[in-house]
Amino acid sequence: MTVPDAAARVGPLCGLRVVEFAGLGPAPFACMLLADMGAEVVTIQRANARLADATQFIGRGRTVLQADLKSLADRDRVLRLLDGADVLVEGFRPGVMERLGLGPELVAERNPRLVYARMTGWGQTGPLAHAAGHDINYIALSGALHAIGPHDRPVPPLNLVGDYGGGSLYLLVGILAALHEARTSGHGQVVDAAITDGTLSLMSLFASMALRGGFVEERERNLLDGGAPFYAVYETADGGHMSVGALEPQFFAELCERIGVPEHLRDTQDDRARWPELRAALATIFRSRSRQDWTDLLEGTDACCAPVLSLSDAARHPQNAARQAFVTVDGVAQPAPAPRFSRTPSQAGAAPRGPADWDAVLGHWTAAGPAP
Repeated sequence: MTVPDAAARVGPLCGLRVVEFAGLGPAPFACMLLADMGAEVVTIQRANARLADATQFIGRGRTVLQADLKSLADRDRVLRLLDGADVLVEGFRPGVMERLGLGPELVAERNPRLVYARMTGWGQTGPLAHAAGHDINYIALSGALHAIGPHDRPVPPLNLVGDYGGGSLYLLVGILAALHEARTSGHGQVVDAAITDGTLSLMSLFASMALRGGFVEERERNLLDGGAPFYAVYETADGGHMSVGALEPQFFAELCERIGVPEHLRDTQDDRARWPELRAALATIFRSRSRQDWTDLLEGTDACCAPVLSLSDAARHPQNAARQAFVTVDGVAQPAPAPRFSRTPSQAGAAPRGPADWDAVLGHWTAAGPAP
């Protein structure tokens, strides 16, 4: 495999060089975002590992090198690669990189400006630092899982809240912040991104609301957890669902007017004692027509309603189509890069077709020189 032409890259992170140590979950997703935004991401994968195909597009836009990290020769090649890198991303348990001879102190001696980004569930320190875990465990310890779901049980919100919300996105923010600081100081630093830390940060609004009496630790009793009938999901006549988010009084008034809420219930938004009555009325009304009928009536209005779409339906919705929110790469439809940039657009790269040649990549990075 030849080395991708760096000059062909587009995006605001063009010129940034990232070495990713292959793993699962939030670190690869963060590196996908970096690659989408133009960074040159080289993924170090174990020798003879099976490469991802085009449908595993979390790995898009990378150059893949294979290495046995327990081999002194391969470790030396990795260190030479890191000499020319701006960012290192790893998602192993604490201590693994140190045992491989690739810990942050050793690497910093060779490349003091390197940002060393570490993605874990529990963090580099603490009594659980070395324990195994997954998204559901991390959000359980962060208060998020307790708050999500129907009254009788918590429900895992896919792995979006922990792995990708509290994990990938906080890792990415940490990397970009450390890079910004390094422009002034000339020195990199370690970014310790723990999913539990990030998820707790995501819960800041609700922690604040709890202090002011606006959030109780009981599901379906709060404004944004399905407890309020005007911020909820309702079944339609054809078994579909509509989302309702009419929080502000003017939006609630428009909802009531458009769908025909009885007059005696239109002043109940602030009367929690009458919420069950309002919920029952809304449920009856929404069950009277199909999801498409309600979409035709309400979509695009200030009633704050939208149909609940499956992932495949979402790709066909006119709003997403107009935004070109899905792109096709190597014949595979997938979510487009986000966010959008006015001058330096991101681009979804192809999945690696095979491992690259070490000498070619090292030669390319050496010739390119250090990033400005």
